[in-house]
Amino acid sequence: MTSDPGADRSSGTTVDGPGRDERDRERLAVVESYADRVLETGRDRWSGEGTPLLADGVHVDTHEPVTWQYEGEEFVISNLASQQNLFRALDGLSELTGDAGYRNAAEAAVEYHFDHLVDGSRLLRWGGHQFVDLRTLDPVGEFDADVHEFKCHFPYYDLLWDVDSDATRRFLRAVWEAHVLDWSTLDMNRHGEYGGGAGRAEPPWDREFADPDPFFVGEGLSFVNIGSDLVHAAGALHALGDEPDAWEWGERLAAMYVKARHPETGLGAYQYTKPRRRDEPPEEGPLPTTSNYGDRAENQFGDQFGDVAREGWVLWGGKVPTIYVRNGLVQLRLSERLGADGARLRRWTVDGLEALADHAYDPAENEFRPMWADGTDLTGQTFDRSGYYGERGTAWQPVPAGTEFLLVYALAYRLTGRERLRETARAIARGIGIGELGATPGDEPNVATDVTGGQDGDADRDNDADRDGEPHGGATEIFALLELYRATNRPEYVERARNVADRVVEERYHHGFFLPSADHVNAKFDAVEPLALLALDAVLRGEPDAVPPYVGGSGYVHGRFDGHGRTRDSRVIWPKTREE
Repeated sequence: MTSDPGADRSSGTTVDGPGRDERDRERLAVVESYADRVLETGRDRWSGEGTPLLADGVHVDTHEPVTWQYEGEEFVISNLASQQNLFRALDGLSELTGDAGYRNAAEAAVEYHFDHLVDGSRLLRWGGHQFVDLRTLDPVGEFDADVHEFKCHFPYYDLLWDVDSDATRRFLRAVWEAHVLDWSTLDMNRHGEYGGGAGRAEPPWDREFADPDPFFVGEGLSFVNIGSDLVHAAGALHALGDEPDAWEWGERLAAMYVKARHPETGLGAYQYTKPRRRDEPPEEGPLPTTSNYGDRAENQFGDQFGDVAREGWVLWGGKVPTIYVRNGLVQLRLSERLGADGARLRRWTVDGLEALADHAYDPAENEFRPMWADGTDLTGQTFDRSGYYGERGTAWQPVPAGTEFLLVYALAYRLTGRERLRETARAIARGIGIGELGATPGDEPNVATDVTGGQDGDADRDNDADRDGEPHGGATEIFALLELYRATNRPEYVERARNVADRVVEERYHHGFFLPSADHVNAKFDAVEPLALLALDAVLRGEPDAVPPYVGGSGYVHGRFDGHGRTRDSRVIWPKTREE
């Protein structure tokens, strides 16, 4: 690493490393080989300019880049937002091997973006609806909304800061300026317009805040997936640039979701506004699914459940991991980094996790019951009307408590010591076959060493428009076991983590890339597995902060794709197998 080691590292308990043996060194060599393959096959070979930009992935046999196909054209996808876990892994690999070339490659790609691809509004050309075409080096967005969008992307801002601190400061301010519609209410939207002008370079923080009550009618859509990215951006700016005014707004935004939790249960909230009804929905029959008809949960379920039916209080499907895992994980990591300044954020987050465990978790089935935020259990019930959430007759389904939930509860326990969090982690560990963590914190754990044929553990997220749909339960189990190890210093957890890591290499490392199976043909460079293997290696060395922490983020491309309509790269590119 070329600058301040440990700048974006967790500041949690330091533990003695158990030491490494030959199989651990072989595992690190796999990550090195992977990174070499990514840089060899993925660096720009298509523009004729030899830029340091990277494609999002390549075909495993031909090493041709993955492309987005729209109106008969093919675009070579380079989405910086879909490369942030890769950049964390390249940085961590340089730290562990002493080879600065990996981090330098990531820095060079970021530097090119700052030098050539920053919009006049100070926004980078990346996100859900933007990428750079590596054939022309032009930003592409016409296949969809052509706007700046983050949804739980959680970029590696430390790398950006090291490359150009002034540009990163301007960008972090611009993200807030672009997405906040009304600072007095924090009405905001997941889409931010490009072309906002140079005025966005000034600090935006000198605004009045009215601290409104939740569920006011807003012009935007205050989804927690964009809200968590804004909180992360504000916290990063404070941590990196000593900008407390930014964090004051970050806390205000996080508090809006807390205020919108149900007052009796403390559950929720996915959003804190109601979309303005610009058009009247039909009184009967299937409902339209767009927000111009107002609150879609109210439209679809109001007659069935009354006032509790609102989008902000939906607790089923992908909303559960979005609120409690993705948002929960990044807020816990951020609170740890900010120390005393993050204390309230940490308390809010763990209070929410405890409420979820108290009201929704079923330890006998190791799943979270589908419900409204008032605690209404929807198990066994069906939709009375078709709409945004599905067809009439659809039955509500529970959400499996997989390794991603184990990770967030284990981290929350390590940071707070709250027994309810440990009890939930214990039940989840039993439920997914890891074993017994012990009835009390001092008990010797009895975790299974046989990890062959294990489940991925993560709930299927393909029905959640906020997720990329790619399971990586082995990686999240490694992260979770390392949190348990750091919390207890029990060697059983790190030994199982080593066994899981070996299984990850055996089952996921194919053709020099990390893939769901050997039959998958498109390698996504932003795989989480390399970062998990590096995190394990760092713990084995007794240097758990040497590798950037996993914060739960991921990128995607969303828009119109020839032959598929409006879709995602997670559906038309990354799942492809040799049989298709």
